[in-house]
Amino acid sequence: MARAQALHILVKTKEEADELKTKLAGGAKFGDLARKHSLCPSGKNGGSLGEFQRGQMVPAFDKVVFEKPTLEVHGPVKTKFGWHLIKTLSRG
Repeated sequence: MARAQALHILVKTKEEADELKTKLAGGAKFGDLARKHSLCPSGKNGGSLGEFQRGQMVPAFDKVVFEKPTLEVHGPVKTKFGWHLIKTLSRG
C-alpha cells in the first residue's frame, strides 16, 4: 500500500489560500503559516499529518499527495473541509 508524509494548511476561502500561497512563494515558512492560519488541529504541529496510506484522506487530497511532485506547495485544493495548501514530504 502506498504511503506518504505531508503537511497542509486548511482555510475557509480560496482567497485566503491564495494569499498564503503568495506568502510561501515569497519565502514564508510552511510550518509558521500552518501554526498561525490552519483550521486543522495539525496546524499546531506545523501542518504535519504524519504518515498515512492512500485512501485515508478525501479523494481530492489523496490525488495531490500521491500524484503531484513532492516538496512543492500544491493548491488551493477544495474539499468538504475547506481549502488546502498541500506539501508532500515523502512518498513510497
